Amino acid sequence: MTASQRGAGPGRRPHLDEEAALQQGGFSLVAGVDEAGRGAWAGPLVAGAVIVGQIDPDDLAGRWAGVRDSKLLSPEQRAAAFELIQASALAVGVGSVAPAEIDLLGLTAANELAMARAVRALPVQPQALLVDAFVLRSVLLPQRALIEGDARSLSIAAASIVAKVTRDRWMARYADEYPEYGFNQHVGYGVAIHQEALDRVGPCPIHRLSYAPLRTLMGRP
Repeated sequence: MTASQRGAGPGRRPHLDEEAALQQGGFSLVAGVDEAGRGAWAGPLVAGAVIVGQIDPDDLAGRWAGVRDSKLLSPEQRAAAFELIQASALAVGVGSVAPAEIDLLGLTAANELAMARAVRALPVQPQALLVDAFVLRSVLLPQRALIEGDARSLSIAAASIVAKVTRDRWMARYADEYPEYGFNQHVGYGVAIHQEALDRVGPCPIHRLSYAPLRTLMGRP
């Protein structure tokens, strides 16, 4: 990988340097962890945890090259990467926190809980973690919090895709259950059509009532 590919910007490709550094320290099974849905007004907070395992350099530059920060990929690219990760990664785990739990715990604690649940859901026990900009204080494993981790670590990028695709698919099912809100278009985020639906029909059971826009709508301080 060239220096320019490691630099900032949309051309940046995640790599395995962070994983290799932990492996050289004796931690052979390294899981990347990331979440999706933190800023949404509705739906669960979903986290992914992925142990990519050993990847041949040709595969890293080839079929794994499409595994990047999920925000940089189209829905079709994310779906293809998701299938690759599910088929080829050593282990994949998903954890989630429901809207009512988010309201009860607060966003920071809910974020921690979703990620911890994803790690616990891994069918293979990791020996160390790489986490996107977060320290999991409830998980007693060696770990590194990486700023922009989904752009730097292939494991975190894979976890970001697992979390995003899983959550988007759940929100598509909620769109069938609650068609008034257009969840299939915005997956619960605070866009104009979502605000208009809330103004028109009010919140539904998957809205996060502790969030400021929902509190304002319901006349709560």
